[in-house]
Amino acid sequence: MNIQVAILCDAATDDHGKLNLLGAFDTIITPQLPAVHPQCSIALRVTFSSEDEGKHKLRLNFVDADGHSVMPPMDVPVDIALPEDTHFLTRNFIVNIQQMKFAQPGLYSIDVFLDTEQKASIPLLVRHSPPQPPPVEGDEWKAQQG
Repeated sequence: MNIQVAILCDAATDDHGKLNLLGAFDTIITPQLPAVHPQCSIALRVTFSSEDEGKHKLRLNFVDADGHSVMPPMDVPVDIALPEDTHFLTRNFIVNIQQMKFAQPGLYSIDVFLDTEQKASIPLLVRHSPPQPPPVEGDEWKAQQG
C-alpha cells in the first residue's frame, strides 16, 4: 500500500478515479472556543499492489495531541483484487465531516491505519485568535507621540 495523497480540505470528489480537491489546509484560526468548523473532507489516494490483495480495514482516527479521540474512529472495509493485466490498483477515499468541534486550541491529527499498521498522519493546528477590541478614541494619537 502506498498513500499518494492524505489531506484535509474544504471539499473533495472522485470523478471516475480522478481525485478532485478544493481548499487544502492544515490550520484553523478561530476567534472563539469551542470552535466549530462547518464542513471539511478527508481525502486519500491510495495505490495497492498484488501483495495487498484480500480483505482489509482502513481506519481513520481523529485525535488531539494527547491521543484522545475527537470523534469516533471511522472504519472503511477495503477488498483488494487486482485484475490479471495490472500491476497496481488505485482508489480514492473521501470522508465528509460536518460540524467538527474543537474544545481547545492545539495540535490535532488524523491518523490513517491499514488493519493495525499506521500508514500516514495528517496534521491540523487549531489556533485561537480572539478579536481585538477597537482602539479607544485618542489611543492612536498617544501611540504616535510615543
